[in-house]
Amino acid sequence: MRDPFPAFRADRRPAVFLDRDGVLNEDFGYVGKVERVVMMPGAAAAVRRINAAGHFVFVVTNQSGIARGLYSEADYFAVRGHIHALLAGQGARIDAERYCPFHPEGTLDAFRHDSPWRKPRPGMITDLMASFPVDPKRSFLIGDKASDVEAAAAAGICGHLFPGGDLDAFLRPLLPP
Repeated sequence: MRDPFPAFRADRRPAVFLDRDGVLNEDFGYVGKVERVVMMPGAAAAVRRINAAGHFVFVVTNQSGIARGLYSEADYFAVRGHIHALLAGQGARIDAERYCPFHPEGTLDAFRHDSPWRKPRPGMITDLMASFPVDPKRSFLIGDKASDVEAAAAAGICGHLFPGGDLDAFLRPLLPP
């Protein structure tokens, strides 16, 4: 098995992993339609701040609404594109995103299983760390649920529980000046 964290890479950068619903956008429960997207206050400013610091910005999001048949993968990609476009329109950039459409109690057979990518498991985070030159010692996750913070710990990075409100104000003390 390949070591996902090689001992030395000169190009390593810290990463900030963000949950989507409840961190970047309001969580109204199963946000699977563009019309339901309401960005969190300070979301674009927070992502711009991370970009300016030279950190990777990654989104890691459970999307069990797909497994439950509440919306399709095409709907998920439409919402994802809409959020990325809203952020880009304000000068903010997401570097990559991973999603987990699986749930062991899903109603759709194709998505009914227990995936290692489903938080609180770390699969989405470790996949991104293996795909990009991430410095895990200087990386962290912001999530709105205990399962997000548990996934961060399982991946060997720090996790912070976002209580809602202004994401940029929450992020500011977490990034070095």
